[in-house]
Amino acid sequence: MSYYDQVQAAAGSIRRAVPAPIQVGVVLGSGLGDFADRVGEAVVIPYDKLPHWPASRVVGHEGKLVCGRVKGRMVAALAGRAHAYEGHDMQTVTFAVRALGVLGVPALILTNAAGGIDPGLDVGTLMVIDDHINLTGQNPLVGLNDDRLGPRFPDMSDVYSPRLRSLADIAGRAIGRALPHGVYAGLLGPSYETPAEIRFLRLIGADVVGMSTVAEAIVARQMGIEVLGLSCVTNMAAGVLPQPIAHNDVLETTRRVRGELGALLEGVIERI
Repeated sequence: MSYYDQVQAAAGSIRRAVPAPIQVGVVLGSGLGDFADRVGEAVVIPYDKLPHWPASRVVGHEGKLVCGRVKGRMVAALAGRAHAYEGHDMQTVTFAVRALGVLGVPALILTNAAGGIDPGLDVGTLMVIDDHINLTGQNPLVGLNDDRLGPRFPDMSDVYSPRLRSLADIAGRAIGRALPHGVYAGLLGPSYETPAEIRFLRLIGADVVGMSTVAEAIVARQMGIEVLGLSCVTNMAAGVLPQPIAHNDVLETTRRVRGELGALLEGVIERI
């Protein structure tokens, strides 16, 4: 079975469970899966019940698709994602986004837990991604191109939709938050970056750093999906503060901001 057929099979399974057109997809990063609890009239599908769907084996990623209503919009929330550092190839990492694209989902919100490079970003800050730097050493479009999934050479001038970024600003002000904007650097992981690497990332214009999002954003744009990226600054990157980085601290920060993130996502979804 070809990759396209596998994606079609997964999309078909979702379509049978949720016949209504899905208007917004949301990928929930490490520790951010609680937003799925805000979905009304929810249809919950564990990833292992979807054909060919990759499982996430990372702490803080539940591994379920939750479809239902948020602020009157039909939403598909992915609580958990596959990462390249788990040993997945890029086709697997982007499989879920491909399935949403085949379903015709027009807008996608990608969230992530990120390390703060800009010292002006406090831990717990929610940042709108204006652009990214792909330093994973990989691109999900490498290999034979299937024109059914998008063009060979898609434009990446506006990976993150100016319209959706503007809506995020409006939604942020509605909950009393002026959201900073910045550039996300995507690295392979799973080790955290060294202080020297963080100094390099700062020099080339990165404001936050993480291990996801970039590949998903690339394939979404190839498929014509409008993308919004939101980073939760869960820790300061290596060398910014004189303390080590631990995944438990990342999860603790996301637990602290989950209410604010949920309100922000609802505000964006309501305005799309």
